[in-house]
Amino acid sequence: MTPRRLAREAERLVGRPFRLHGRDLKGGVDCIGLFALAMARGGCPVAVPTGYPLRLSDLDRWLPDAASCGFGPAQLPYAPGDVVMLQAGPAQFHLAIADRTLGWIHAHAGLRRVVRDAEIPAGTLVHHWRLLRAR
Repeated sequence: MTPRRLAREAERLVGRPFRLHGRDLKGGVDCIGLFALAMARGGCPVAVPTGYPLRLSDLDRWLPDAASCGFGPAQLPYAPGDVVMLQAGPAQFHLAIADRTLGWIHAHAGLRRVVRDAEIPAGTLVHHWRLLRAR
């Protein structure tokens, strides 16, 4: 798995339906499911949390272990395949993956599907990770 491969696999999921806790193509995905599915399609399945509420008061309890997935903290500028966690609102967090043109792929609850946006989704940057090693 390379960062560009992660970006490509995320891009291939654009248009798939949104579903909270979703982890498959037919039923839909949420932002964490999008990440898990893109990693799996790139040959690197990862364990991600399930059962979390829409609003989180304790983010650390639900945060996947980035290092065990081959990721480490990253610095700007963004690069294809980077993964960001944003705080979209009070106790509401969201993951997005940078595509190969530095747009952003994410599971949009309001639009009910995985979308590509030219700009990073709205919110305060909480974490910025980059794939450091192939698994």
